[in-house]
Amino acid sequence: MKKYLCLAGISGLLFFACDTTKPQLTQEQYDALTDEQKRSVEFALDGIEVLDDRLQLTLFASEPMMTNPTNMDIDDRGRVWITEAYNYRNQLNPKNPVKAEGDRILILEDTDGDGKADKSTVFYQGTDINAALGIAVFGNKVFVSVSPNVFVFTDENGDDVPDKKEVLFTGVGGVQHDHGMHAFTFGPDGKLYFNYGNEGKGLHYADGSPILDPLDRPVTSETAPYQEGMVFRCDPDGSNPEVLAWNFRNNYELAVDSYGRMWQSDNDDDGNRSTRINFVMDYGNYGFKDEMTKADWRTRRVNMEDSVWRQHWHLNDPGVVPNLIQNYAGSPTGILVYEGKLLPTEYQNQVIHADAGPNVIRMYPVQPSGAGFTGEVKPILDGNKRDNWFRPSDVTVAPDGSIFISDWYDPGVGGHAVGDLEKGRVYRLAPKKSKYKVEAPDYSSVESLIELVQNPNRAIHFKAFMALKEKGAEAKEALEKLYESEDSRMKARAFWLLTKLPNGNDYIQKAAADADENIRVAAVRASRINGMKDSAFLLQLAADPSDQVRREVAVAIRYEDAPDVWLKLAEGYRSGDRWYLEALGIAAEFRWDSYLPAYLAKVGQGWSNSAEAKDLIWRSRSAGTPALLEELILAENSPADHRYYRALDFQSADLKNLTLKNLLAKGQNEDQVIILRQAAFDSKKPDAQLLSLAKAKAGEIADDRDFLEIVRKYQLKDQKERLLGLVYQEENRGLANQSAGLFASLYGMGEIEQAMKNSDETKAIAAIRKFGAVDTPDMANLLSKFWKNDKASTAVRTAAMEEAKGYQSEAVLWELAKADQIPADLLPIAQKILMSSWNGNIRVLAVEKYGNSIAEGYDLIRMQSAKGNPENGKTLATSYCLTCHKVGNEGIDFGPALTQIGGKLSREGLINAIINPSEGMGFGYETQLVKFKDGKEIRCIVNSKTENDLIVKLVGSSEQTIYKLADIASITQLSESLMPAFPLSEQELVDLVSYLEGLR
Repeated sequence: MKKYLCLAGISGLLFFACDTTKPQLTQEQYDALTDEQKRSVEFALDGIEVLDDRLQLTLFASEPMMTNPTNMDIDDRGRVWITEAYNYRNQLNPKNPVKAEGDRILILEDTDGDGKADKSTVFYQGTDINAALGIAVFGNKVFVSVSPNVFVFTDENGDDVPDKKEVLFTGVGGVQHDHGMHAFTFGPDGKLYFNYGNEGKGLHYADGSPILDPLDRPVTSETAPYQEGMVFRCDPDGSNPEVLAWNFRNNYELAVDSYGRMWQSDNDDDGNRSTRINFVMDYGNYGFKDEMTKADWRTRRVNMEDSVWRQHWHLNDPGVVPNLIQNYAGSPTGILVYEGKLLPTEYQNQVIHADAGPNVIRMYPVQPSGAGFTGEVKPILDGNKRDNWFRPSDVTVAPDGSIFISDWYDPGVGGHAVGDLEKGRVYRLAPKKSKYKVEAPDYSSVESLIELVQNPNRAIHFKAFMALKEKGAEAKEALEKLYESEDSRMKARAFWLLTKLPNGNDYIQKAAADADENIRVAAVRASRINGMKDSAFLLQLAADPSDQVRREVAVAIRYEDAPDVWLKLAEGYRSGDRWYLEALGIAAEFRWDSYLPAYLAKVGQGWSNSAEAKDLIWRSRSAGTPALLEELILAENSPADHRYYRALDFQSADLKNLTLKNLLAKGQNEDQVIILRQAAFDSKKPDAQLLSLAKAKAGEIADDRDFLEIVRKYQLKDQKERLLGLVYQEENRGLANQSAGLFASLYGMGEIEQAMKNSDETKAIAAIRKFGAVDTPDMANLLSKFWKNDKASTAVRTAAMEEAKGYQSEAVLWELAKADQIPADLLPIAQKILMSSWNGNIRVLAVEKYGNSIAEGYDLIRMQSAKGNPENGKTLATSYCLTCHKVGNEGIDFGPALTQIGGKLSREGLINAIINPSEGMGFGYETQLVKFKDGKEIRCIVNSKTENDLIVKLVGSSEQTIYKLADIASITQLSESLMPAFPLSEQELVDLVSYLEGLR
């Protein structure tokens, strides 16, 4: 009765819910709403907490005016431009309805001044922009990013109908890939900045030819050092494209402040609590994959970091720029630098960011720290506690300084799936009682343009910049006056325009002597854009008191031969400033062989006692570096972090091996395991010294992972007892599975069969369970001997059948099933395995043979509100999920980690991900069909591809397998997930989801 009264009281608010003068519902009132009410527009504002009581969130637009907004921009008239994604990846989800005419670009406008959009104009609609991920309005041109293309639409006469559509760039990754091309933004220097995620692969001109770097190398993922996600800039017409940074996973959008500094977020491999915010240093490597081998971050390496988020970005490796902020779990999207004045002071000049995963908008106040920065995290909006369908996809500044947020509004956050096609919202965040009012900009006079160039809205900034640039000398006096402003950022905006004048370099020289280090930073950046090539200028700034300025000088000389400048910069380095060290490494990239010896000569014989010199040697890549690292390793008597050993991985392979052999002769005994791990070893032409040492050392190795690595690498067959101990231990399932597979490869199936025949049934079943986890045809055939044996006990036969699963094992089981060789009493187990097989072809055939019982009769509406038993769900997760996913430290690291899945997907999203796994494959976890030249085929996850090798993970294994590309005929991405649809009852599914919801 009490609930009824509460709902009756709330129902009266329906008509007034969008009235912003009404207070937000209390938590109790909101909890009493039905799911339908919570998802409705009427209660949209009640589902989002505004964490600053000086600010107010209002609803600017919603369904049915628009749906599924992926990206947003606001033009100089205050109109909101939206890219919709109704047709989001519909080729992978045939159940979703499709708009045959394609997705839309909309212009949403408030014509009556009430703060809500009342007019919607379709600017363009077509299948060529299905699920576009970026939109930017620059004058009469609209840049639309939709992989594999960047389109530029031109509206010549201002009637909101494009008169021309052109391809600016192409060849960027797969069609409709979230990790492809993202939005463009305008920089204060007059350049356009943009990025793509790790599906981008390369940037090409409209004719298909790749862009080239300053050394005339094509900028593609096949050209070292370029790989994974990248950052670029170009002129407004697309000319002079430059690659600025690389090795991100999915850097969704880029923001540039008035000094020209770049900021962005990056998404981790899903579920690994490693999302990040980066200050983007020019020419920086950001460490998603191994710089040299392109190996996945999980690959064990010397000096491997002690936490997942540090491992994820290779932060202990020389040559990796550090992160600014760790955001742990998330799905980061739009980002901006707020340089307006409308919001309270603490928001001004700060990075503001949308994260669709945890349903939040955050701010990141940063402070300079040496050559880098420190930052903190401050939430602004939070939907997680109430409406976890709030999925902010973008944040943009309006002409009045208010912030607009587009909300994709969905139970999930992308991947390959969409759960709701009918909803989508746009919100405005501003101080209370702040009305949304935009006056028509006046671009006619210098005076008005000076005001407009200071506007926080990038569309106005762009048009004012271009108009002032066009006016040239006529604007000089007014720009010089603005340059004297006390507002450092507006001073910087004036500066960039002054550098475009015929005597622009004079202003660069003046700015280089400014008291404000940020203006001096801009001066160095401008000197590169203007092509000053003035070594005296850079040498002067190499002695600047600011680490921030010296960082910029370092990256400015990357492609220049400037030994005096580099040596002066190296003098200013202080150990511990990783940003500065990486800047020095970027500068010396092509000249280590001359720069490093000159530096050491200048430091003198005491270099081995200098922390700075040791850091520089660790970071260096000269021909003499391996010998110097050898000297440091010997002098420091096996330092605990082994960073110098790891540095050897970044040197010439031949010199690295020579150094390791030298260390064997001269070094410390406790380092021998590291040397065995790092040294190159060919089992077909074994090095006698290394093999002898491996045999002598293996039994003493304390770390089980090191032990397995050495035994596998050197094919040691005298460690059977310890290997068996690892197979039968219960603490680490992944370690047990690795050990069982290694045992089988070393000793064959004979000893395993004998263990399974043990007269002690308990021991026999233990052997079946432990070794049955090895997914090979040989193991599947061995297990079949036991479940076919009608003289064996029911317990043994059942255990053998239950272990007959796995991608390769199920192929064997299916052949036996086709021949009707499955005993009747074990047929239900076999059917369950085959009908939820990792192999989609087997699933289809098994359903044809046995009939489909999976997911039949699910009442989705009931399951969304039904109560489950989390403890039972945990048991189910152990049986099904942990065979390929990790929850905390448990499980197999094959698919995305589930440790915080409840904070990323709503209940509806979780249910759909389990029932329809092919609809929501995480990016980077797609099924790849690899066909070999000898006719063999495998389905797997491809972790990376190098010039010679394909590195994959096979189903149910956390280990990586390496195949030679020369042996491979083709690699094809499939639309079907490797994850099967589990044969769960409705209540079991509710229980499982109830458990997963609690993983946060």
